[in-house]
Amino acid sequence: MADYFTRFSCLLDVGTPDKAARAYEALLALRNDAYSETEALCCGFDLSIQADPPGSTLWIHDGDSSDPDAVIHFVLRLAGELDLTGLWGFSYALTCSRPRIEAFGGGAHVIDLGARKLIGATSTQEWLAAALNGEDIDA
Repeated sequence: MADYFTRFSCLLDVGTPDKAARAYEALLALRNDAYSETEALCCGFDLSIQADPPGSTLWIHDGDSSDPDAVIHFVLRLAGELDLTGLWGFSYALTCSRPRIEAFGGGAHVIDLGARKLIGATSTQEWLAAALNGEDIDA
């Protein structure tokens, strides 16, 4: 039996140590609210505050269950709560414990924090399928 994994590791600078603490507290609050409609926002990744000065950077990475969509939703929520601006993004890898057809790939997402929306995404598996089908793709 093969095990499938989604792996990612990224940093988000929220500007101040106070905002980083508020972000961490927001995640803990979501995780403690077992009946929350936003439960999906708190699962699928781990978050910690980087100790390096000034302590305003969040390290977001895969955990026991890894879900890039949960990262997107949580970061969009933080953007609104913490008034974040600018572009931010991360990439992810899809992997497997054993060689399997179509078990490997990855992708990336770009978020406009100020507009509070996802502005771009790509999947290596979709790109490859389009290229092999002869579709016009950007290199």
